[in-house]
Amino acid sequence: MQIDLSGRTALVTGSTQGIGHAIALGLARAGARVVVNGRNEKRVTEAVRTVRAASGRDDVTGAVGDLATEEGAAAVLEAAPAVDVLVNNLGIFGSADPLEIDDAEWRRYFEVNVLSAVRLIRAYLPGMKERGWGRVLNITSDSAVVIPAEMIHYGMSKTSLLAVSRGFAKDAAGTGVTVNSVIAGPTHTGGVEGFVRELVGDELPWDEAQRAFMVEHRPQSLLQRLIEPEEIANLVVYLASPLASATTGGAVRVDGGYVDSILP
Repeated sequence: MQIDLSGRTALVTGSTQGIGHAIALGLARAGARVVVNGRNEKRVTEAVRTVRAASGRDDVTGAVGDLATEEGAAAVLEAAPAVDVLVNNLGIFGSADPLEIDDAEWRRYFEVNVLSAVRLIRAYLPGMKERGWGRVLNITSDSAVVIPAEMIHYGMSKTSLLAVSRGFAKDAAGTGVTVNSVIAGPTHTGGVEGFVRELVGDELPWDEAQRAFMVEHRPQSLLQRLIEPEEIANLVVYLASPLASATTGGAVRVDGGYVDSILP
């Protein structure tokens, strides 16, 4: 399968590390002009450098801005006024006693995980429709479907993204633009390592801690290990390509079989 995104510009939000960074690299390797996003200029600059080095492309650029704010979104739109592929990867997560999450924290999760994506879709989708081609991919989570008791606020935000994706796919119907969600399962990132340690402690070596986390807290996983970021990126790159032209309005899983469902 030959994936060629030559001539396409792709913005990946929250791409200075983890899944977003892997997606940015995957898209660059497929030929896209990639725009890396983050809140910190130094981290964005470093991420641009590493993606350029690993992909062999010198047209990787950065767009600094906190997309949870209108001002940050405006800065990113100024740096990247038009894109062909929008990957809304930005997100925060963490465990909390559900009865102790205050209104401000509920709002913060919605602002960062949902409204940041909506802002960019509103900005970029009209141009995609006019040009007759585009891809919008919202990175969601198994927690959107299997709501964890310790992360209800996070699950809520990712469920909301499923609705956002389906709704905007209908808005883009018949235009050549596709809008999809990618349901990512438990993935091995720096943030998740910290989360695993929160739940199973610091005493065990990492491999044992990972296995204990999966057995105790994610026993539904058929993969029975954490997913690597590159495995998420592989699906995103495919969905961003012309080869996925008939896939839209979907919630496509790369979850290691975590969600107990026979439907995608």
